[in-house]
Amino acid sequence: MRLSILLILPPLAISWAAALPAAETWPQFRGPGAEGKATTNAPLTWSATENIAWKTALPGKGWSSPVISADRIWLTTAIESPISPEEARRRIDMAKGYKGDLKAAGPVSLRLISLDRRTGRQLYDVELFHVETPDALHKINSYASPTPVLEGDRIYCHFGTYGTAAVDAQSGRILWTRRFEIDHIVGPGSSPVLYGNLLILTCDGGDKQYLVAVEKQTGKTVWQTDRPPIDAKDGDMRKSFCTPLIVNDGTRVQMIVPGAQWLVSYDPRTGKEHWRLNHGRGFSLVPRPVYGQGMVYFCTGFGKAKLLAVRTDGQGDVSGTHVAWESDRQIALRPSPLLHDGLLYIISDTGVATCCDAASGKVEWTKRIAGNYSASPLLVDGRIYFFSEDGKTTVIKAGKKFEELAVNTLDDGCMASAAALEGALYVRTRGFLYRIQQPSTATAMAK
Repeated sequence: MRLSILLILPPLAISWAAALPAAETWPQFRGPGAEGKATTNAPLTWSATENIAWKTALPGKGWSSPVISADRIWLTTAIESPISPEEARRRIDMAKGYKGDLKAAGPVSLRLISLDRRTGRQLYDVELFHVETPDALHKINSYASPTPVLEGDRIYCHFGTYGTAAVDAQSGRILWTRRFEIDHIVGPGSSPVLYGNLLILTCDGGDKQYLVAVEKQTGKTVWQTDRPPIDAKDGDMRKSFCTPLIVNDGTRVQMIVPGAQWLVSYDPRTGKEHWRLNHGRGFSLVPRPVYGQGMVYFCTGFGKAKLLAVRTDGQGDVSGTHVAWESDRQIALRPSPLLHDGLLYIISDTGVATCCDAASGKVEWTKRIAGNYSASPLLVDGRIYFFSEDGKTTVIKAGKKFEELAVNTLDDGCMASAAALEGALYVRTRGFLYRIQQPSTATAMAK
């Protein structure tokens, strides 16, 4: 494969990201705390014409979430060129380990777009990578699915095997690029994370599985760690797409990274392993885990999907000792779980929402919410927002009893997880980015 680059000018038990000052930003996948919670309010109801501050058309295709600062928004996208049916079939036939619903594209331009947060006006659109012969990917995926991470005047964009770039956030100027090659089999998915001076990438391919940390100023490799051995021989059952969660349990900082067969805790400074847990034959894990009450909660992916609660105070192999509880009922394959006030919320890909007690796993309620789901739920002001692939958003009240508050519809559906900041929701649909906000709040912000 050829790749060319076009340079264009409780207090002690908290998520590590949540300990950092929010500074009115939405800097990464699932927000400042990395767990889908917003410290703001937002509209309860909207439509294509109600409570829409602006709507901006987005070029190409990308399922990455927006990241937001005080006055800017950034998103990645992929512009796919046409491909002949014969070449598409040849490219799909070359795919290893998976012969399901794949699609192929001609040359792909991987891009970063910046918008003005107040108006939605495009400020720049720059190409970060040009991929002449991209691998086939799953029909439901995109070449721009990983969400960037924003810090200060830099934004770090990751496109899996196709490249990673540090970019000057204001100008769009590329500062450095790296490439870590793996075979995703069905396309990229895992988003990058920052810790101290490090940008950390999860590279769980069908061919090889490892983590790598690079110096965020230069892109120079600081450490690289192989993942534990996987029993499965089929590459399709060795791949994974999780985004790490960094937490501080009061005694140590841990970077928790689910993958095929194993859930592993690492020291993010060095890549050294704290503990590992064999969760079985799960693979293609997508949901980002959440943490609370001394436990990490994660979904085990395809195969026989389970939701596990795992105590994080272990050392070495904790497979037989640290699972507090597990469930195999209506487990999400793509949307991430949400933890709030001792309750854990999940929504399955086919629209079954479940609330359970996070300490015991006891189910408080289960409710079918029509639609299919890929986007992760969002908690805003005591409400939970579920964004479906067909454009419907169901809003419920967080709590031990199911209470539907509103159902809202936009023109096309959501694959990307939404963001929330200063009274507004930022919702990326298949073709647009919306700022959803009540007019009085939008006017106050403009001033």
